[in-house]
Amino acid sequence: MMNMDVMNYLINGYTELSATDKYIFCFKMANMVYMTITTEDQLPYLMILDKASRGQGYALRFKPNKAQKALLMQTATPLCSVDFFDGLVADSKYNRGEICEKLVTEYFGQEWKKDNVPFTKAGDITINGKEYQIKYEKATFINEKSLNKMLGERKPSPYV
Repeated sequence: MMNMDVMNYLINGYTELSATDKYIFCFKMANMVYMTITTEDQLPYLMILDKASRGQGYALRFKPNKAQKALLMQTATPLCSVDFFDGLVADSKYNRGEICEKLVTEYFGQEWKKDNVPFTKAGDITINGKEYQIKYEKATFINEKSLNKMLGERKPSPYV
């Protein structure tokens, strides 16, 4: 039961601080990389609770299992092959999450450039006036220590 409490704390804290309630999730399945658009009400079904780095408590991650990928596939759009994606990562200074952001941004006809705008200030992309966070599988949303610091004294986690 405590794990559900921690997960709810992380999801609720993250969504309270986030500049957007819309997400584009990217994931691998059957030698393809797919993307799907969703909203924050789907986060409890798509997130996992994982151990964060030492001393950080738990982390909220997008690390979809087969059942979660099946759910995502209901509205998924193919983005590229896994080989193409892996080639871009290998030939780039950017990580998988950044390459995913680049591909999604270009898919929507926009020019991508690396930025460090926090999730509390803006989404990763704006489509038709709406901001979206882009997350690739294995992405960490937030961990307990970071959330506690961001929330300050308002809602300290009883779990760390």
